[in-house]
Amino acid sequence: MIKRISVLALTFVVLASCVSPKVYKELEAKYNNLKNENRKLSDENDALLQAKNAANNELKQLQAAYDEAVVERDKLQSDYNATKSNYDALKASYDALEKNSSAAIAKNSQKNRELLAQLEAKEQALAAENARLAKLKKELEDRSNRVAELEKVIADKDAAMSALKDAISRALTDFEGKGLTVEQRNGKVYVSMENKLLFSSGSWAVGTEGRRAVQQLGGVLADNPDIAVLIEGHTDNVPYKGSGQLTGNWDLSTKRATAIVNILRENNNIHPENLTAAGRGEFAPVATNDSATGKAKNRRIEVILTPKLDELSRLLNDN
Repeated sequence: MIKRISVLALTFVVLASCVSPKVYKELEAKYNNLKNENRKLSDENDALLQAKNAANNELKQLQAAYDEAVVERDKLQSDYNATKSNYDALKASYDALEKNSSAAIAKNSQKNRELLAQLEAKEQALAAENARLAKLKKELEDRSNRVAELEKVIADKDAAMSALKDAISRALTDFEGKGLTVEQRNGKVYVSMENKLLFSSGSWAVGTEGRRAVQQLGGVLADNPDIAVLIEGHTDNVPYKGSGQLTGNWDLSTKRATAIVNILRENNNIHPENLTAAGRGEFAPVATNDSATGKAKNRRIEVILTPKLDELSRLLNDN
């Protein structure tokens, strides 16, 4: 178009020098029209170029969006395929479970019934064990109370025996150092009197001093009717060589114990049923028989005082 205009312009110049004014004006008018048309076409061309550039930019954006859409589509297709695979697997499992559900439910129901039966048995066993424990607890409490009662009775008996020992020691003070000893051990009181205080050699007759000692002991025993009194006669290991009235040391020890019992029985306040006489001969020595001193200690009367345990027996026998 520009080339055309240039040619026309050149032609116009050439013709202007050789054409009439009328023709010149017509050509000039045509030139102006062409010039205006050229300007218009140039503006349209610029507008088209701008539109082309905008279209290219939009095309690039659309291409990028398209590419992203393709990637997203491929990702969605992959997810869809994975989901479809999982769905097919789950459906197959569901179909298998549904097929076997009746048998499984029946089996589970049977198992539940068995478990319920076991649970009931366990509950019954637990209830029985709780009842047994409650019973044992009650028995334990009862026995604890009985033990406490027994301990109190024993403590009271020990205190009473201690008081008895002190009373006997006071009553027999005159005979201290004359072969008489009083001690308490194992819940009992032991009054030991050597034969030199009581008897002549080979005799079971009690002398005056010995009789007084036994009588003073009897005065204490009379005040304690709940005491069992065991009188034991003892000798050394020298064989008896006296008259034919005795058969030996055992017989002699028994007669000496009986002689002490007879003196105690003179006190009417001593209950005869509390008294027991026993002969031990030479078979319970307290010292060696290899010396005169040891033999003298072995020749003795032992009065063993024991508290009556009726209350203890009652407590032990109570259910």
